[in-house]
Order: sequence, then structure tokens, then C-alpha cells
Amino acid sequence: MRANTWAGRNKVKVRDVPDPKILNKRDAIVKITSTAICGSDLHLVDGYVPTMQDGDVMGHEFMGEVIEVGSGVPSDKLRVGDRVVVPFPIACGNCGACAAELYSCCENSNPNAGIAEKMFGHPVGGIFGYSHLTGGFAGGQAQYARVPFADVGPLRIESDLTDEQVLFLSDILPTGFMGADLCDIQKTDVVAVWGAGPVGQFAMDSARVLGAAKVVAIDKEPYRLQMAERAGHTTINFEDVDVRSRLLELTGGRGPDKCIDAVGMEASHGAAHVHAYDRVKQAVRSETERPHALRQAIMSCRSGGIVSVIGVYGGFLDKFPAGAWMNRALTLRTGQCHVQRYMKPLLQRIERGEIDPTRVITHTLPLEEAERGFDIFKNKQDHCEKVVLKA
Repeated sequence: MRANTWAGRNKVKVRDVPDPKILNKRDAIVKITSTAICGSDLHLVDGYVPTMQDGDVMGHEFMGEVIEVGSGVPSDKLRVGDRVVVPFPIACGNCGACAAELYSCCENSNPNAGIAEKMFGHPVGGIFGYSHLTGGFAGGQAQYARVPFADVGPLRIESDLTDEQVLFLSDILPTGFMGADLCDIQKTDVVAVWGAGPVGQFAMDSARVLGAAKVVAIDKEPYRLQMAERAGHTTINFEDVDVRSRLLELTGGRGPDKCIDAVGMEASHGAAHVHAYDRVKQAVRSETERPHALRQAIMSCRSGGIVSVIGVYGGFLDKFPAGAWMNRALTLRTGQCHVQRYMKPLLQRIERGEIDPTRVITHTLPLEEAERGFDIFKNKQDHCEKVVLKA
């Protein structure tokens, strides 16, 4: 089959790879109809997530048709011919983490748990197409994919909704929603969102549907800010104004009640000298993150507020404002999204017309053009917000 693969730092390549096979009785094979390029894929391409190997199949946002199921998958859970969306975290459904609906922390799905434990202190769950640190599973930017624990993960789509309407249930829509959900939003809240990429856009939409009084988008790309404005959100271009000062103006001097970091380790926010400091430390691998957005969110949030972090961080950061966090009674909440928890409720919201996932799609390309898709997405060419690949 054809698949998009990691080919070294700053390089991906579509090439022939072996077809997936059933390896466990709880596996299924999915023929992929639509997949996507995620912002967190760029961290792999940029070389900031360790343990990637030449030839690794990328991608963790995909959906398609079930063409084979293992003998251990009950027919009431999944059948050949089912149209499904596959969540990016791989979860067994039986461990303590899964019982608590902390699916991305599954204790049984990562065969390389020892590597993750050395990196993070405890193992993390498996993730499709996201390095050997998270299991080395082949991803979904391909024609076919093996789906472990297929009786737990895939969501059947039984309506006539298009792929584009439901594809992002695999990751970015639940991730954005979880970012807002972690904020315990009240009807008087001002919610500030750092990053107007796809996850940030969905975090904004989710804050709105959860009842926030005002949602503020923070970014530097005019087309992304215009997209947020069209959705009814207030915007701040951090290249034009001081973000914290503007947020104080918008909130009567108190700061936002809730702040969401939807940027993560490669943030370009911040003063020039701080940005240069982090870029140098990151380049020589003495720091794995550029946490400008996180620092700014903590310093901007009102005392007693909540900072929700859904942007991906991989290792270690410098100059974390622990004093502001502790002395102003801030609550920090975070996590890789527990997608399985949110898929069905979000599907219902899509069906009711409360959220329109298609609004972030700017480019649709065939799988064979994945390399071009990565290039335009990474370099923000042609007002690129989200790339969908058709297998």
C-alpha cells in the first residue's frame, strides 16, 4: 500500500509499505477514506519528538471502512463494512486509566512503555503514527491501517454525514473541546485562547457552546484571526499589541477567567529576546519547548483562574512562572485528549448543528501529495489552516 512516512528531520515521503495485518484477535483493519495533517505532526517533522525512525508511517487523524475484524471483536461493537472514525489514543478499555475515562493514559496499549516511563516518569498510552515513544504504531496517512483494541476505539458513523463533518472526531475537535471542558466555564467567563490553528478554533467554538460570555483568539496570522472573527470571536494579533495589556483592557483589569494554550512546544509568541533565547536552547536540545504561550497564559489569567493546556509539550521547558502559578492560586489542567470520552457527545453536537468542523478545512489533497500538504501547512502558505488527505 501507499503511505506517508517520516524520512528524516524536515522531510516526509510517500512510498510503498507493507499492508497491515491482523496481529491480535481484538484488531481490525480499516480501509482509509480520509485522513489529515495535524499541527502536532509538525513536531515530529521538526525533530522535537524523539525515537522517530525512517519509514515510520505518520498520521493519527483518520477514518474509513472496516474490511477485516479479529475474532475477539464482538459483532455488536464492530463489523466488516462499518464506517468508522478512529480516535488517536489507543486504549484497552480494561485498565484503571480506561475505567476512569483517561484513555490517553491507558496502561496496556503502549508496548514501549519503558521508554515513555524514562521520559515522563510513568508510561503513556499508545498513539497512532507518533513515534516509538508512544508505541511505534503505524499511522493513518495511508491506504489502510491496523487498529488495535478495535472493540474500544472506533466510532461507528451511521448517518449520512460527510467524512469532512466527522473526520476531526479522531483528534482535533475532542482536543479543542477538552481544552474548554477543563476550564469549568461559567456564563460570565472571558476565555482567552492562545493559537488560532485548528485546535484553537475548536477550543474557541467549544468555549462558546459551553456558555462563555466572550472568547478571545490570540495569534499573529491575519487569515487565522479572520477565521476566528467570522465565528464570532474577539481577536488579538500579538505582533500588533501587548497581549497581556490588551487582555486587561478587555476584562476591566482582572485578566481572563480561563486561558487555553492551544499552541504547545513551538510557540512563536513572546518578546523578541525571549523568543531568541528559547530558539537557541531548543536548537541545541538543552530545552525541548518554546513555552511563550504557556508563560503568557499564566501571567495573564486572573487570580484564582484556570489555565488549560492542550498544546503538545514533549519534555522540558525553562523559565516556568511557578511563582505566579502558586501565589495567585491558579489551577493548571492538561492532558493528551481522552478522545473516546468525547466522540459520541460531539457527534451529537455536529448532528444538531452546534459545531461545524468543516469550517477549518482549507485544503484537500490526494494522499500522494502529502509532502506538498506538509509544506504548505508548516509554512502557512496559501492561507492554509487544515489539510485533509484523501486516500
